[in-house]
Amino acid sequence: MLVLRSAALFVVAAVFEIGGAWLVWQGVREHRGWLWIGGGIMALGLYGFVATFQPDAHFGRILAAYGGIFVAGSLAWGAVADGYRPDRWDITGALICLAGMAVIMWAPRGN
Repeated sequence: MLVLRSAALFVVAAVFEIGGAWLVWQGVREHRGWLWIGGGIMALGLYGFVATFQPDAHFGRILAAYGGIFVAGSLAWGAVADGYRPDRWDITGALICLAGMAVIMWAPRGN
């Protein structure tokens, strides 16, 4: 059950962080304005809180593991929101990152 909770929190974190960065990008690069930028800044701020709900107490471990989610999530977000089509190397790299995330976060530990 802890793994499912942790995985769900990583997904929520990805939506806030990647979504927030995308909103800032849209506001600045695509000239959509300050409302988009402000929404992005708020989402990025909320992202900062999500990690605190992870069951593991080690900040470094959680943020390191989240890196794998960020890589895969960014590619998925680009595919859905911008029509970017990841190639086989993008997908292979994302799968490697997700495997690394799983090892970092959920490997059995004696402590």
